[in-house]
Amino acid sequence: MSAPSVWQGAGRRLFIQEVGPRDGLQMESVFVPTEHKIALVNALVVTGMAKVEVTAFVSPQAIPALADAQEVLARTTRCPGTVLTCLVPNVKGAERAIAAGADELNLVMSASETHNLCNLRMLREQSWVGLQAVIATAQQAGVAVNVSLSCSFGCPMEGDVPVDEVFAWVQRFVAAGVQGITLCDTTGMAHPRQVHAMVQAFKARWPATTLTLHFHDTRGMALANVLAAIDAGADRFDASVGGLGGCPYAPGASGNACTEELVHALQLMGYDTGVDLAALTQIAAGLPGLLGHDIPSPIVKAGPAHQLHPAPASLPEIRARAMAR
Repeated sequence: MSAPSVWQGAGRRLFIQEVGPRDGLQMESVFVPTEHKIALVNALVVTGMAKVEVTAFVSPQAIPALADAQEVLARTTRCPGTVLTCLVPNVKGAERAIAAGADELNLVMSASETHNLCNLRMLREQSWVGLQAVIATAQQAGVAVNVSLSCSFGCPMEGDVPVDEVFAWVQRFVAAGVQGITLCDTTGMAHPRQVHAMVQAFKARWPATTLTLHFHDTRGMALANVLAAIDAGADRFDASVGGLGGCPYAPGASGNACTEELVHALQLMGYDTGVDLAALTQIAAGLPGLLGHDIPSPIVKAGPAHQLHPAPASLPEIRARAMAR
């Protein structure tokens, strides 16, 4: 029996993970007031997301936009079925996130040496040493760990990153006991054939490890890559409300996969995302007022496909003329 087509969701469950409050807001030049951040996160949580990346416990000097991480996480509404995750760079950040009630810690390093140096100011081996200590801290506290590997599908400075090199890092973290791995297309370099092959290989090698795909729409390929990943067996995807975000250390990279665009497409194809699209779109529509600039979301701009528009007032006249011919 052949595998079901990617075009026929048939109720298959997919898990959408919202990263806008962290990956999106960290790119903003203005500081979003804490109360507004909390309102945004709480609104996203109740839409039915499988996971929400609430904030990052990093130095306020490094990312001033997220200086209020402790208060935002502590005041985030808990919703059954939604994991609250936070990015942490080191043991100090991990301890703060655990104290504030994080369900999961998200650790980040790059599969590319050059990008790791630019983004984290460390060699990959130095990142590995530091992250081992973070993993141990989380394990001692009984908190889950996910590791996001940036530039898994290519580096804007090095070019292709060999799959064997990416998977060698995956193996290290799996052996260290992490529950999940995110393969990140940090600068929108991935393409469907590459994604399909990597997902298939990952699933075959680490079937018990939770795999997430994190795509950027820098070159308009995010949705195509999601579909390729689904076809290869993936079921968990990061996305950012309104299409916000990017990578501050990656030249030309802007815009994560847009959450409402992704949910809209997948639901039309018959997949069960568990997300309330109308509520999500309403949240995205409020972002320009919150941030002071337009957002790339096509669903906010054009509405969902089932949203119909009135015919022109002159339609009866047009119809009469057509019938008189």
